[in-house]
Amino acid sequence: MRVVIIEDEALAVEKLTKMLLSYDKQLQVEATLTSVDEAVAWLQTHPAPDLLLVDIHLEDGLCFEIFKKVTVDSPVIFTTAYDQYAIKAFQVHSVDYLLKPIQYEKLAQSLDKFKALQARFHPPVPQLRLDDLAKLINADRNTYKSRFLVKAGARIRAIKSDEIAYIFTEQKTNLLVTRDGLRYPVDYSLDELCLMLDTNLFFRVNRQLVIHIDSAAEIHPYFKGRLKLGLYPPLDMEVIISSDRTPLFKEWLGK
Repeated sequence: MRVVIIEDEALAVEKLTKMLLSYDKQLQVEATLTSVDEAVAWLQTHPAPDLLLVDIHLEDGLCFEIFKKVTVDSPVIFTTAYDQYAIKAFQVHSVDYLLKPIQYEKLAQSLDKFKALQARFHPPVPQLRLDDLAKLINADRNTYKSRFLVKAGARIRAIKSDEIAYIFTEQKTNLLVTRDGLRYPVDYSLDELCLMLDTNLFFRVNRQLVIHIDSAAEIHPYFKGRLKLGLYPPLDMEVIISSDRTPLFKEWLGK
């Protein structure tokens, strides 16, 4: 089986590759691509792989742009922390939709499904029905965490979720910031945190930042359909919401 991974996080690529080879040592990861442009260029110049594993958020945009720019005949397994793109994901030749953090058992089930469909339909692999998709997402959704354990010097503290103002990445460390401005390192990735926090209260602004709804102290229109945020407590970095995230952010604020 020839597989191509489209994912912009190096650790995620490494983890996926190891899980794929654990599933089937004969499996060949033919390429690992990190952006929309790189994926389009590769797909235009190479034979279609047997399977694509695609993260929805890439370094230069959403993966759906790939399917607008090049014909993709390969079936796809999507991987992402965001379930709001699920219906759009299944408008292509999708086998499954996995929410991060991906567990080996879940990936193995998706690969089993792909092989079973491949044996029955040559080509293409049919799309999963939307009602099946809803069941999949609900089955993968975790219970929201009410508190997080953090290190405070030599002590360990329990921080309630409603005490969190935002969580951001700084020099490869994820820092939880409370409403009173205290900062604590956390061991979870932002992808994992997005699954643990109540999506009615928390929003992932970009790859480096997740905010609580009450921390958005100021919201200003910005260039090219983007928004600029002022946070409380103040954060010493510019907070910009991209044009593709702006409608989702406004919808979230208006819930």
